Amino acid sequence: MTLQPLTQEAIAPEIDYPDSDGNPMSDNTEQFRWIVIIKENLEIMYANDPNVFVAGDLAWYPVRYTLRRMAPDVMVAFGRPKGRRGSYKQWLEDNIPPQVAFEILSPSNKDSRGIDALDEKFTFYETYGIQEYYIYDPDDLTLEGWQRQGDRLTPIVSMSNWVSPLLGIRFDWVAGQELKLFRPDGQPFLSTIELDQQLQQSKIQVWQEQQRAEQERKRADRLAERLRALGIDPDDEF
Repeated sequence: MTLQPLTQEAIAPEIDYPDSDGNPMSDNTEQFRWIVIIKENLEIMYANDPNVFVAGDLAWYPVRYTLRRMAPDVMVAFGRPKGRRGSYKQWLEDNIPPQVAFEILSPSNKDSRGIDALDEKFTFYETYGIQEYYIYDPDDLTLEGWQRQGDRLTPIVSMSNWVSPLLGIRFDWVAGQELKLFRPDGQPFLSTIELDQQLQQSKIQVWQEQQRAEQERKRADRLAERLRALGIDPDDEF
């Protein structure tokens, strides 16, 4: 009888993978606002594609049997189904890593510990397969991006009107001004308030069109009544 070599699964006991990294999702309202805008607008973009998974502040474990993890502010994984997850365990996801990561800076990212944490994130993303990485600072109004070339994340020289190869979104960027993002169809990324205002405006426009159509119908009915009073049947063909 030939003995089969033991796999790591047979040797190593499973460990617990905490769903939280112990860090808050955001430090202030502006950082949180941008995390929500990017995450929710990407969700809208891919609402009809069942195999694009978008998440915010979700722990990503790239390697089984280790606790090495990172929680991007926003991440996108193509080729993975939507659905609930406590964390993104890559070995349960056909070993597909997230391909795009966003980080939104806050004041705490700019002290020495924050800079070290950003360096650690960069190394993690470069090591474990992120294809596009973007960092936006809504306070200092700075934007940086990197794109994978081989086994390295290399800086994007200019982010002005940069179009993400994977997402198709456009970064409308002028240094010193607030970032604007646009979907592939040209629609801007909007906040939830702006989206609701847009919906309400659409409802008003529909109501106004219905009112105009009703007024036209009533005018047509009145004209038909006058014609009949004159002995003319408006339904007759001339």
